[in-house]
Amino acid sequence: MLTLWGRANSSNVMKVIWLLEELRLPYQRIDAGGAFGRTNTPEYRAMNPTGLVPTLQDGDFSLWESNAILRYICDAHAPGTPLWPQSPRVRANIDRWMEFHHTLVRPQGVIFFGLVRCSPEQRDMTAIAEAAKEAARYWAILDSVLAHNAYLAGDALSLADIVWGPNLHRWFFFAIERPEAPHLRAWYERLLQRPAYRQHVAVTPT
Repeated sequence: MLTLWGRANSSNVMKVIWLLEELRLPYQRIDAGGAFGRTNTPEYRAMNPTGLVPTLQDGDFSLWESNAILRYICDAHAPGTPLWPQSPRVRANIDRWMEFHHTLVRPQGVIFFGLVRCSPEQRDMTAIAEAAKEAARYWAILDSVLAHNAYLAGDALSLADIVWGPNLHRWFFFAIERPEAPHLRAWYERLLQRPAYRQHVAVTPT
């Protein structure tokens, strides 16, 4: 059985949980990181020298970096899944959206830590507002693409949606000023129709 190490409130862990649930693969999850600790132990560092989450164990094989884990799960346990098709061009299209997500990490992280992890008196609202403007530029790119696609990489759910999905929920959850993005909102509503997304991703950020 697959073993996933990581706390459920981590956006990177959420991605992996969502995929495993979509594929209906059996797995166990062990809380690690944050308040749960464990990531600085020699045993954990032997699996994942970064000390971050998630880490996936598949028998005697350990893997870290969430996007690498997503690709591995599809290739090793669900070959042929439409979430990660075999066609090189279709896969490359999905892959570029997975890579582009890295541009969002910094500004969205500023918003998350400012509004969720900081007390009100410690918040730098100027930095949060600036980060929201930067993040909005990236979300606007997605909104323009989603004017023509039901999902980020085409007409079907793929790993591209799974990578962006946790931060998409947080983007609409945060009490911030953001421009209208009707296609982005429609995409979010489509994802909310998926039980695994509702249960494991569309939760109150902590």
